[in-house]
Amino acid sequence: MAAAKKTKISPAKKSTAKKPATKIYDSFIVGAGISGIAAAIKLKKEGYNDFKIIEKADRVGGTWRENTYPGCGCDVPSSLYSYSFALSSKWSHLFAKQPEILSYLEDVSAKFGITRLIEFNTVLESATWDENRHLWVMETSNGQCLARTVIFATGPITESKIPALPGLESFTGEMFHSAKWNHDYDLTGKRVAVIGTGASAIQFVPQIQPKVKELFVFQRTAPWVLPKPDLPLGDRSKRTIEALPVIQRGWRKAVATSLNVINFGLRNPNVLKPISTGMKQLLRVQIRDKALRKAVTPDFTLGCKRILFANDYYPALQADNTSLIPHGLVEVDGNTVVAANGERHEVDVIIWGTGFEVSHPPIGSKVVNANGDRLSDLWKDTSPEAYLGATLENTPNAFLVLGPNVLVYDSFIGLAEAQLDYIIDGLKKVKDSDIGKITIRPDVLKAHNDKVQKHLKGTVFNSGGCKSYYLDQNGRNFAAWPWSLAELKKKLSAFELDDYEVVYRNEEVLRKAS
Repeated sequence: MAAAKKTKISPAKKSTAKKPATKIYDSFIVGAGISGIAAAIKLKKEGYNDFKIIEKADRVGGTWRENTYPGCGCDVPSSLYSYSFALSSKWSHLFAKQPEILSYLEDVSAKFGITRLIEFNTVLESATWDENRHLWVMETSNGQCLARTVIFATGPITESKIPALPGLESFTGEMFHSAKWNHDYDLTGKRVAVIGTGASAIQFVPQIQPKVKELFVFQRTAPWVLPKPDLPLGDRSKRTIEALPVIQRGWRKAVATSLNVINFGLRNPNVLKPISTGMKQLLRVQIRDKALRKAVTPDFTLGCKRILFANDYYPALQADNTSLIPHGLVEVDGNTVVAANGERHEVDVIIWGTGFEVSHPPIGSKVVNANGDRLSDLWKDTSPEAYLGATLENTPNAFLVLGPNVLVYDSFIGLAEAQLDYIIDGLKKVKDSDIGKITIRPDVLKAHNDKVQKHLKGTVFNSGGCKSYYLDQNGRNFAAWPWSLAELKKKLSAFELDDYEVVYRNEEVLRKAS
């Protein structure tokens, strides 16, 4: 990892907080989204009940609670975008919409007795490793907690990103990010600028286009937008699925198999070239206007950036009140937005579809490791590295869910479950073996990440001719997993103590006595 300016934090000073804690939890879970809910459920299932879970909001849901923009939904079929231990027959479509995913997560949390355990409206202010006591000192908005281990289930998509553009402060109209949609503001008859054409924008643009007066869509890079094989699931279908669980299991397996085919293509870009050619031919049918068709035709290999699915995006771009601007936004001059080619448009509203801060997870600003280094300082000039996306260098007794280099084209829920099985196996070993401190070995971490980066070179993410959020400012791929999901699950199938530096509690006693 590249050297960066480090801020040393004194654990002793950080531990002098309001409401000094006395109880020591076996584990502490931060976040009650997809990962946090599953972590709590799996811990309970293993008889591991001495844990605390906090959530900054007043309800569960994470990403699916925060993102409520029009048209928000999942691009992974609902049969797979659900917990393996809590299949549902209530989905209204093959691809679930945001409200029902949120409802599903709330139902699962309540059904498994997790909701009542969550301390809501509680923000993690800092997490500092106390080397003397081998404890995590968790400073929250509701006081201090102590824990032997911690699971950071805050996810990779938490902090929305708005570029710092010249003149932005001069804009006097309405402005918001898609992740913080202003539902109180009526877009009817307004002139709207949409900045970005990623996963969120292609969902909300068709929803707002019919009601606005003018719609200016700023596109820096044309994405691959494939037809979405979505269908409604009527009451009859739901009853059949509920009555015959074998159908749902088969459906889930079929979807997983098809996604694995896509993953094979992402690892072998030559396989995707004929598909790219076919999709470009399909564009000739979807978009008649030659200039618009040229503007939305991607100039990189399919899969290099996130593959998007929609049936109504291209029709929305061809509407009379829509103008696609195939350039990025570079300046705001009062209520005028200025494109990179000098094109200027006066608007009433700016909606940012510019994604999230992924390469520098916000949790890093809260965590201080065993060396007294704040993680965000270590990541400042690079991006995080982890072992199997779960454990960080010099950060004992701490685990990430959906951390660096585990992204596979599949359900985030499935990935989270696989990681949690690994993490909880580790927590059980810590408890059963009376381990006081466990830290990933530097040589194991380095060998793992060197191998990951070597094999990523041949994937479409690195060789497909695009710049995506998978790559940090140095061009290093911090997100993707270069092999199959089966290989990732195999690696995560058992927590190997040999990969870690281990200090047992009896060693601590002897050390302190001497």
